[in-house]
Amino acid sequence: MRLVLASASPARLSLLRSAGVEPIVMVSDVDEATMIRELATLSPADLCQELARAKARDVAARVDPAEDLVVVGCDSVLEVDGVAHGKPATAGEAKDRWRAMAGSMGTLRTGHWVVRPATGEESGAVASTQVFHGTPSEQEIDAYIATGEPLRVAGGFTLDGLGGPFVDRIDGDPSNVIGLSLPLLRLLLRDLGIIWTDLWDR
Repeated sequence: MRLVLASASPARLSLLRSAGVEPIVMVSDVDEATMIRELATLSPADLCQELARAKARDVAARVDPAEDLVVVGCDSVLEVDGVAHGKPATAGEAKDRWRAMAGSMGTLRTGHWVVRPATGEESGAVASTQVFHGTPSEQEIDAYIATGEPLRVAGGFTLDGLGGPFVDRIDGDPSNVIGLSLPLLRLLLRDLGIIWTDLWDR
């Protein structure tokens, strides 16, 4: 049994590797920007779930169903006051986002979808973690944005990278904030008859 990660995210890849799983990486061809526009009326939780489902199904359709594989698709958004925030498009947007987030709480939501092509079985769910942001100075915000990291991640911050010192605390699963909830993924795989430890890279 091999796990296929339908994502180009280095953080998700690193998470799986640290948990003993060496995935096959296949990036989906889903046009996220178009989907986000078409699904603009959905709640943040439903939006990230639909994107995760689309990514997993896209990649699952491209693998050989005769192989013993399971495909995992994910999508993360930061929900603040009912609004979903993905990756900031520009440095200016990232700065505005950080000014608004400073000293406040947001909910990092990650949609997960798993597909077992050999059987056609699917399962999915959304993981949610509350994130309490610190109050970095203007100088710290500018320096952080200048690294480019906030432009590559949902919500414009990381927990496991340069943005970690600007997060005061979280309430929930830390791996979810990084981009993939390992505990939730284990349960979703179990729904498809897959034992997590069978995926360990031995």
